[in-house]
Amino acid sequence: MQKNKLRETWKSGANTINGWLGLPNSMSAEVVARAGFDSVTIDMQHGCVPFESVVPLFQAIGQTDAVPMIRVPWNEPGIIMRVLDAGAMGVICPMINTVEEAKALVQASRYPPLGGRSNGPFRAGFIHGGDYVKHANDEVLVFAMIETETAIANLPEILKVEGLDGVYVGPSDLGLSMGEEATLAPSSQKVLDGIKKIADLTNEAGLIPGIHCDGPDTILTRYETGYRYATLLNDTRLLFTACQNGVNAVRGKGPAAAAKSY
Repeated sequence: MQKNKLRETWKSGANTINGWLGLPNSMSAEVVARAGFDSVTIDMQHGCVPFESVVPLFQAIGQTDAVPMIRVPWNEPGIIMRVLDAGAMGVICPMINTVEEAKALVQASRYPPLGGRSNGPFRAGFIHGGDYVKHANDEVLVFAMIETETAIANLPEILKVEGLDGVYVGPSDLGLSMGEEATLAPSSQKVLDGIKKIADLTNEAGLIPGIHCDGPDTILTRYETGYRYATLLNDTRLLFTACQNGVNAVRGKGPAAAAKSY
């Protein structure tokens, strides 16, 4: 089986940047994947991507060096197993708040004896290598999204769940859970303290902390606070911002304001 380039990069000590796809269009996926991201994540939770579009998007990403990742709609075994069989080299699962939910995620994502994933990699088996089933547990990434105060309180125990590779922070939902603004660039000290605590605990556990961001400046700030994996907005927001900046520049209004939410 081919090596997961994200794992190799983290082992070298380097941080990584992730692209994000909410549009179910293979050409836009190809454009994003060729932009130089270390990985590109298909968003089935808040994007417009149905399962029927997943394989074409993976095929577009697969023409590049970017690692194909996916955020599933929920912690549901059927869809987790299907997207992994389709070729995802990593899964990001939303709203993991308890140890039991983290264990359920691992159960669906890992082959026995570590989990209970059913054998049937209809695409992954020939895309990633004939020995895929033998090595998938070592190469496929599993990230639990930490997005609430409850999840932070349970994080020390969640991080002990065997089979997790890291956590991924949704700042907007984290802010909402704390009674604050839903934004990718929070100014609330309570939210910022939560983001820092997640990174600290995850690094201490030897796992990878990841986070969604609203632009390059925020990514660099998150790297400084210990994050190893950061997402530069999504395709829709990047397209909108680029178009808006061009229109505003022609009209003499200056660049558009930075995006603040999904």
